[in-house]
Amino acid sequence: MNATSSKGKVAAKAVAKPAARPVSSVKAVGKPPAKSAAKPTAKPAAKAAVAKSVVVADKAQLSGKASSGIKIDIGIKEQDRAKIAAGLAKVLADTYSLYLKTHNFHWNVVGPMFNTLHLMFEAQYDELALAVDLIAERIRALGYPAPGSYSEFVRLTAIPETVGVPTAGEMVALLVSGHETVARTARAIFPVVDAASDESTADLLTQRMQAHEKTAWMLRSLLQG
Repeated sequence: MNATSSKGKVAAKAVAKPAARPVSSVKAVGKPPAKSAAKPTAKPAAKAAVAKSVVVADKAQLSGKASSGIKIDIGIKEQDRAKIAAGLAKVLADTYSLYLKTHNFHWNVVGPMFNTLHLMFEAQYDELALAVDLIAERIRALGYPAPGSYSEFVRLTAIPETVGVPTAGEMVALLVSGHETVARTARAIFPVVDAASDESTADLLTQRMQAHEKTAWMLRSLLQG
């Protein structure tokens, strides 16, 4: 065998022998990947602070006072809005009291004019029910809570409660007095509304006075002759 063939066999053995794997590579392959760090969750104190700010904002809105981000700026000063809202609360209480009285009379009226008065009273309490909503929403637009309980209405209204069941003629007279009372209550707050340039409330009060004065005239006519 010559020298050339011997070198070829040695080279072939060298090629066939697998290369040794580095120790560091083996360890790297077998090592599990590191877990990513979990993101920190919101702190309870931060959540409590947010909840507290919402409660404070709600209280400020209910009291009519502007808080940061909820400021009421409709061109009417806060003290004027407070006075107007207080006056409208009395109009609302009068209107609701008159609504209840009219509904009561619609149910309980008797006598020769039953059909006429029964239908008339129904039309009147329907109109009053719509008016109650308009007045309450105007109070809310000014930034104040609208009264909505019987105890508040009793405290604010100038219309006395009717005890028992009056005669048909007495019912008509009581309703005349009730509509005249609401008209006077609405007219009483006009000076502050006018001074504050609150055209929206002035328009609402004008419509309410017209409605009550007309209804009082129509009822009054039933008692004449």
